[in-house]
Amino acid sequence: MVKIEGDQEFRVVFLGESSIAGVGVNHHQEGFAGVFAKELAEKTNATVHWEVYAKSGYTLKKFRESIVPVIPDNKVDLVVIGLGANDAFTLNNPWSWQKESENLVTDLRSKFEDVPIVFANMPPIKDFPAFPFLIKVFIGNLVDILGNELLTTASKFNGVHYNDKKIRLKDWRTRMNLNAEDFFSDGLHPSKLTYGLWASELSTFAWEKAVLRGKLRDGGAVPVTQEK
Repeated sequence: MVKIEGDQEFRVVFLGESSIAGVGVNHHQEGFAGVFAKELAEKTNATVHWEVYAKSGYTLKKFRESIVPVIPDNKVDLVVIGLGANDAFTLNNPWSWQKESENLVTDLRSKFEDVPIVFANMPPIKDFPAFPFLIKVFIGNLVDILGNELLTTASKFNGVHYNDKKIRLKDWRTRMNLNAEDFFSDGLHPSKLTYGLWASELSTFAWEKAVLRGKLRDGGAVPVTQEK
């Protein structure tokens, strides 16, 4: 467990595939989960306790069946989920994906009751440098379809949110005057820079959706502690 010190208590669990596991950076503090938790702490006076349960190569169904059952039934204030790339790579049926995403929410609610759940944006596969053009288009279009199905899932539950805003690297590149390769660690997984931008934007989405309001009061920045 990693925590960020403050005046209040808040617990976040991050679930997902390789991007949530932090593939491409050396420590979770540099990856998606670490930046998200830090951003949350900077919006509040909370002690943010956060844990990551993620596995490279796992589809949503495999994650639900293999990982969710072993997550402790501890008190949690927010669940953040990043899945979808492996379901696209394995050409998963969109309707099966949608049903499994509902099952995932139901499983998490049975474990953590009415905990708010935020699904992260789908990966921008059309921008992956490691893939040839046709794969980018085919798999990228499937990712868009899976995202639409995830939006359907979110609409069926109170307190479940999906950020359907597409990640567009050309916007980041233009703003920062960088090359596409700067946003990837290996042509496939995010770089430290991308993890930071992505997590910052999703933490803002969660805050603006009022997912966290009522649990936390606005506050100032707080320091980051070392991993236990």
